Order: sequence, then structure tokens, then C-alpha cells
Amino acid sequence: MKNLTFSFLSFVCVTAIMHADDPSGTLPVESDYYPITTIPLPEGEVIEVSGIDILPGNKVAIASRRGDIFVGEDVFGEEPNPKWTLFARGLHEVLGIAWKDGWLYATQRPEVSRIKDSDGDGRADVFETVADDWGINGNYHEYAFGTRHDKNGDIWVVLCLTGSSGADDKSPFRGWCMRVTPEGECIPTGYGIRSPGGIGFNHLGDVFYCDNQGLWNGSSSLKHLRPGGFQGNPVGNKYFALTDALGPMPPEPETGSRIEVERKRVPDLVPPPVVLPHGKLGNSPAGIECDETGGKFGPFSNQLFISEQTHSKVHRVFLEKVNGFYQGAAFPFLKGFGSGNIVARFAKDGSMFTGGTNRGWGSHGKSPFSFQRVNWTGKVPFEVHEMRVKPDGFELTFTQEADAKTLADIASYTMESYTYIYQKGYGSPEVDGTLPVISKATPGKDGKSVHLKIDGMVKGHVHELKMPGIRRKGGEQPLLHDAAYYTLNEIPSP
Repeated sequence: MKNLTFSFLSFVCVTAIMHADDPSGTLPVESDYYPITTIPLPEGEVIEVSGIDILPGNKVAIASRRGDIFVGEDVFGEEPNPKWTLFARGLHEVLGIAWKDGWLYATQRPEVSRIKDSDGDGRADVFETVADDWGINGNYHEYAFGTRHDKNGDIWVVLCLTGSSGADDKSPFRGWCMRVTPEGECIPTGYGIRSPGGIGFNHLGDVFYCDNQGLWNGSSSLKHLRPGGFQGNPVGNKYFALTDALGPMPPEPETGSRIEVERKRVPDLVPPPVVLPHGKLGNSPAGIECDETGGKFGPFSNQLFISEQTHSKVHRVFLEKVNGFYQGAAFPFLKGFGSGNIVARFAKDGSMFTGGTNRGWGSHGKSPFSFQRVNWTGKVPFEVHEMRVKPDGFELTFTQEADAKTLADIASYTMESYTYIYQKGYGSPEVDGTLPVISKATPGKDGKSVHLKIDGMVKGHVHELKMPGIRRKGGEQPLLHDAAYYTLNEIPSP
């Protein structure tokens, strides 16, 4: 009852804040399109939800940081009153679960396991190790986040550095990505990871993870786990001595530089597709989930949704590939969750389940843990749908028709650009700031797009676009969220 009471009060407070700039209370708010429903958890249990998957029969499995897995029935209704069954207990900080062929796979701190209920009583009685080719020594930060199965049946695991900053000889492959095959082979696949918060796929099957601000990470970012790619933190490079899977040890980047500069020195360095500016979009990005619901969650098919732990939010990310590298824009999406979101999972009906915790990390949502569900009401919010780079600027598309006059008025927009110091020290302020000039805005004939001609785009910079003047066609309604953050790794040729 305490959790339900808190969620109601949180909803009231968030709604009041969102209406603060609209005294009449007539402008739409996030909950008009995507209300959050709190799902009761088993009474008396402490379940810091850290993994979610959908099981046959509309059952939902949830894992906890504390090592428990529960299976729930009746979690999809308007007023869910689920029946929970304890499936497994005593595991080691599960940060990823995946159902496949009658087995529930769990990425634990020391291994990927598979678990099965062989006698049908609802409780797992078979526990098998699939792979455990990395080390742990009890350090608090030695997290292991795992995906669901990829198209080859592999599970991808990202391993946090020891203490989020070190590479202990007793804990091999910290700061690496390991790919676990169905046969149990553990293949070193990427390196340069610092402190991941989650991992997932896009609709094409490419793998991404979120790394948090810290050493060699000026700000938190969504990163592409390209096989063989270097993610930017060289601390774990010492483990090249343990494997020849990725060739010889690469050169180390120079501290105090910029990623755009170091890409030329370190060929395997993969620039972050989307930087999530620290403090503006959040402080701790976590789980990654792609909307492959076929429109059941609204107009954002194939876009990524990023859980944000500290700010208790979910962000939305549009990606494109330019000159062989991913890049794109991050947008605010939904706030007001009960705890610190670390995982999300879509169901076939378009429901997005979320879960989180605030233990050890703190969060804006004050509940110690949460399990919630987001559903689309069927109303289309007035939002930027996509932001694509062009040789001379950016093209924006919208979810609804916009007022042509406001689209064409360059006073409707402001833009700044900046980057971060690429250094072995902790984080970075925004540096090298510029003010690109929006010299022309040309609305599309469809009324749902605009081409912004930009003078002074900067490779390697975040381009922060604000659009306070844009209005929907036929009224005074502004964009639900009027900010976009595009990471410009590549500029296409004319």
C-alpha cells in the first residue's frame, strides 16, 4: 500500500510541475499519451527490479538485484492485481533475463546461467552454468549486464571495471564485452567499457549499451558495441594478454584530447552514437529497449527507449547511420517513475514494463524499488519524430502537422554545440562551445517536416536544439518536448 500511495502522490506532483507553465491547465502533458501504472509486487518482498522478460501465457518474469526471480500472472489489466510465484532465489545480482526454449537465462555477476522448472510446480529446480569466463572479487561495482538472445542465439554481456575504474588481475576481462554462444563458448567481442548501466538491440540486431560519466567518459553516452570496437576507456586493455580474439593491443588514447581527434590515432575507437548531456538528460542511463511493437506504442517504431536511473525517467533516441557510423538525437520522453529506472521491456500488446531501484545510487523517484507499466492511450503527441543530418544542416520531421509560419520563422529555434574533454580524469564540463547559426528554415510541403540550414556545424559535437516557437497546425499547442540533442560524428557529403 505504501508503494501505491507514493506513486499516486508522485503522479499528482509531477502533473502539477508539468502544468506550471500553463496556468489554465489546457496544454497536454505526458500522461495524456503515456500514463504510468504501478503494479503491486509480492507483499513483504524487497524486489529491486533489474531484469524483465515476457513468458508464454502472458506471464512476466522479473529479476531482482538481490538475486530473486518471480513470475507474475494478470499484470496486463487496467488495474493489475497480479498473482506472484517465486521462481528462484539465491542468485547473484541478476542484471538481465531471457526466456528461450523452456529455459530462463540469467546474467548473474559471475556467469550466464540457465534455469528450468522441470516438474511443473512453478519453482526452478534445474540450474546450469552456460559460461563464466570472467572474474569477480567481491567489489561492489563489478556488474555484469546481459542481453536477450540475438539472432544467432548469443547473449552479449558487458562487464563493469573493478570499482568502475580499475582492472584487477584477479578479475579478468573487466571493461570488456563477452559474447556467450548457445554452446557455452565465451568470445571476447569488444573492450574499452567503463561502467555500463544496460545493454540491448536496435531493430536491425546491432548491440548498444549505456556507459556512465566517469574516467575517459566526459558525459554518459549510448554506445555501439561494434565487434572488435574500442569504447574509449583503456584501463582494461591489459587483458589483451589473455586473448588473441581481437588481435594485438591497440595504442592508448592521449588524455586531455577530444574523441574526434583520437579517432584518427586509435582506429578501433567507436565514437558514441548519442551523448546524453550530463545533468540535462540525466546522470545515469541504464537499460535499452527498442520499440518493435508495430505501432502499438505510438508513432516511434524502431526507435530506442533508454531508462534513466538517477532522474527516474525514460528517454527516446532516434539513430541513423552516416559514413558507416551510428549517430542521432536524444529526446526527453517520460518522467515521474517511482524509483530509479534500470530496465524496460516491451510486450507484444505494446505495453512497456519498467523496473528499478534507488539503493546505492539514489533517484528522483523516492520509492526504494518499483515495477510499473506504460501504455499508449492512442492519442498522438505533438513531438519531433526524427532528426536527420544533412550536408548543410538538419531535417526534422514531426508526428503531426505543424504551423507553417512558426516552422519557417528562424526565431522559433536556438542552437548551441559543445563537446567534452576526453581524459583519464572523472567526467568533463561542456567545452569548445559554439553557436551555430540557423540561417534558413524551409517547411516541407507535407506540413510535417522542416529543413534547417545551419552555418557552423561542428564534427564531434553535441548539437543542442531548442524549438520553443514551434506550434501545431491550427492552434497554439507547442511541442510536448521542445529539446533535441544530436551527436554529430559524421557530416554527409553533398
